[in-house]
Amino acid sequence: MKGTVLGDAGLHMAARDNVVTAIDDLEAGTKIPRDGETVELAEAVPFGHKIALVAMEPGDAVVKYGETIGEAVEPIAPGEWVHTHNCESRRGRGDRAASDGEVA
Repeated sequence: MKGTVLGDAGLHMAARDNVVTAIDDLEAGTKIPRDGETVELAEAVPFGHKIALVAMEPGDAVVKYGETIGEAVEPIAPGEWVHTHNCESRRGRGDRAASDGEVA
C-alpha cells in the first residue's frame, strides 16, 4: 500500500499532504498520531473522506497525493472533516485557471 496509516485511522498518502483519508467511519474524538503530536477529530468523519492535519485559512491549498486538490473556503482546524462545506476543488476548473492568468 502506498502511503502511511496513522493510528489505524487515516491514510497519509505523501509527506507534503496536509490531510489524511479516513480508512473507516471514524467517531468524533478519534486520535490520529503524527510527528509526535496528536490530531483529535472534532466530528465524525465517514470512510474515504479527508481530515485536516493542520490549520488552514481561506485560500490555503488542500494537499493530497502530494498535489493541491482544493482550496479552503473557510477556516479549517486540525481534526476537522474537509469536504465541500469548507473546501472547493481546483481540479478541472478552467474558469479558475483563466482567472489566475493561466491558460485553461
